[in-house]
Amino acid sequence: MLKLAYCDYIAHLIQRGLRNDTEHLLGEVGKTQYDLDSNGAFRSPAKSITLWDQQGKAYIVSVQEAPALDR
Repeated sequence: MLKLAYCDYIAHLIQRGLRNDTEHLLGEVGKTQYDLDSNGAFRSPAKSITLWDQQGKAYIVSVQEAPALDR
């Protein structure tokens, strides 16, 4: 049975939460990046968001399916 992947929705919620940093510990929160091959073709529904804290240290938050853990 094919199950829908909600990577886009989950990444959107995470990005919105990061941009609403009430402690003001984060700097820039980048755009959601899609998992594409070198030609720009779709590889998977995985998403990533790059962000930086106030000191300029970079982080990557990723969202991907985990079919082995499906219920």
